[in-house]
Amino acid sequence: MSAVRLAVFDMDGTLLDSLPDLAACCRDILEQCGLPLLSDTQVRTMIGSGVQVLLERAFKASMDMQQAVTGHVPDLPFSTEEAVGRFMEVYTPRATRLSRLFPGTEEALLDLRAQGWALAVCTNKPEHAARRILADFKLTDLFAAVGGGDSFVARKPDVRHLLGTIAQAGGTPEKSVMVGDMPPDYLAAQAAGCPFVFACWGYGTAQQVRNPRLQAATMRDVPALLARCIPS
Repeated sequence: MSAVRLAVFDMDGTLLDSLPDLAACCRDILEQCGLPLLSDTQVRTMIGSGVQVLLERAFKASMDMQQAVTGHVPDLPFSTEEAVGRFMEVYTPRATRLSRLFPGTEEALLDLRAQGWALAVCTNKPEHAARRILADFKLTDLFAAVGGGDSFVARKPDVRHLLGTIAQAGGTPEKSVMVGDMPPDYLAAQAAGCPFVFACWGYGTAQQVRNPRLQAATMRDVPALLARCIPS
């Protein structure tokens, strides 16, 4: 029996336009620290490597802004670890308040399932937050596995994150395709030996992922592109 064809999707910037809620929660944490607030446009460039990295980038940008005005670097009132906890307390219950699936996402996922593909999510977002989002959009039953940033011993771009997700979904790297919009997605796919499809609608640029050969303009283009990658 041949292995199942598996489509593995990043979440932020690929399935979900999560920027509005992520940016709002960043501003909440910055406000707690008495730091200048960042715009959605500024936060957009910081997404893709998990909550801790997002906050580290947000703190640095905001503190640089503060230093430019006051001439000194402010002290943070709590550690980065505590900031992550505070962020998740704010973010988890409101993760889909402003965030929306990208156009054509649900239709593309249903088309892939109808074509016999298994589906998985491989995201640097914490697993419980990712599952909460899928449940809110009534997509949980479509996915064979959800690999979050805290599901394994490592997270993207570490290949163990993607390989663990593929294994949980019952797939193999040879029959899997990674769809994502940022360098961690591309690098994990490259290390796993999986085809990579760049999501042109996401938060990254083609240059950041070395101008990949396979690029989808919209989610609606993904089923046909994946069928060419791994024919049935």
